[in-house]
Amino acid sequence: MPKASKTWTDVRAELLSDPDFKHTWEATEPFAEISREIIRVRLEKGLTQRQLAEKIGTSASQISRLESFNYSRMKVDTLVRIAEALGMRLAVSFQEAS
Repeated sequence: MPKASKTWTDVRAELLSDPDFKHTWEATEPFAEISREIIRVRLEKGLTQRQLAEKIGTSASQISRLESFNYSRMKVDTLVRIAEALGMRLAVSFQEAS
């Protein structure tokens, strides 16, 4: 009988049990969260990467980089321009470390 497939939650928990992986995950998570938000709002607004790029005066490849979960060279002024182009405002918060 074939083994049941693991869920993403199961796989992630297994991976996070490795201290090195956990450290890397936690270090990159803020960038991944920003990327997910850019993608989510862009899609909600019905825009392609190219259309968003045109609105902020950059290339579609730059938007693609910003939407990459491992891209860590984001600039606040670029994020502000993206937020404005999407009819939003950029908000930043600090949270207690767990």
